Amino acid sequence: MRDPDLTQIDASRHLVIAGPTASGKSALALAVAQAQGGTVVNADALQVWSCWRVLTARPSATDEALAPHALYGHVAPGAAYSVGDWLRQVAGLRGRLIVVGGTGLYLTALTRGLAQIPATPPALRAQADARLSEPGGLAGLIAELDPQSAAQIDLRNPARVQRAWEVLAATGRGIAAWQADTPPPLMPPDTCQRIVITSDRDWLADRIARRFHAMLEQGALDEARAMQPHWAPTAQWARAIGAPELMAHLHGALTLQEATERAIIASRQYAKSQRIWFRGRMRDWHLWQAGNAGPIAS
Repeated sequence: MRDPDLTQIDASRHLVIAGPTASGKSALALAVAQAQGGTVVNADALQVWSCWRVLTARPSATDEALAPHALYGHVAPGAAYSVGDWLRQVAGLRGRLIVVGGTGLYLTALTRGLAQIPATPPALRAQADARLSEPGGLAGLIAELDPQSAAQIDLRNPARVQRAWEVLAATGRGIAAWQADTPPPLMPPDTCQRIVITSDRDWLADRIARRFHAMLEQGALDEARAMQPHWAPTAQWARAIGAPELMAHLHGALTLQEATERAIIASRQYAKSQRIWFRGRMRDWHLWQAGNAGPIAS
């Protein structure tokens, strides 16, 4: 990416940067922090886990030394962590914030608000985990959702389905009804500048492939090997893109080449789902062309 043109970035407000995986959003956030000041704040649900630095493309130690960073790699595997936890931690930060990530739920909650849903009891979550791991488990959970929630969530996303099922089972009220009572957002539009990175699909697909190969060279397989004794496919930390494929290789089910190819496909599918979220829920955000100098017409 060429040096970005930051003349249209308002240094007097918070900045929120959304973008699909491998689009260069972290590099943009760092450039803004160095040029204008501010703390780079993680808004990627996969980059919170302490066990994955390389595999989730967290900022390197060198990058972290160039500007203040927050909420990266601060959650231990096995701990429960939610968007509500993340929002509370963001609320505790001071000064100008440069929030950057690709988790649409985090970014939407930050700028539109988050429903105050009670926490799921651990026993109920364990029950949902067990059901989801069984054949036909996803379809079974979907069948028990309330119609309003089922119509609003992505039924192809097991994590979203499980969350909706847990909320209904724990509270007797659908997640859609809870979301209808959403309080004011932490960063409404008048307090922040919001941009979403857009790119050519072939350009992004190539970057995704090259980045995963680079991850392997930088130690991603070693990270997976370190977590192999603790592997739990349904755990939150195990959802890192590429982790299931590398674990399958370590267990002898895939060659490294096969695992790499599948991980790259999974990353491209993830990028597609991110773009769908951004188009559907961030239509009023300014578009920023990846790989170029700055924004394009929104």
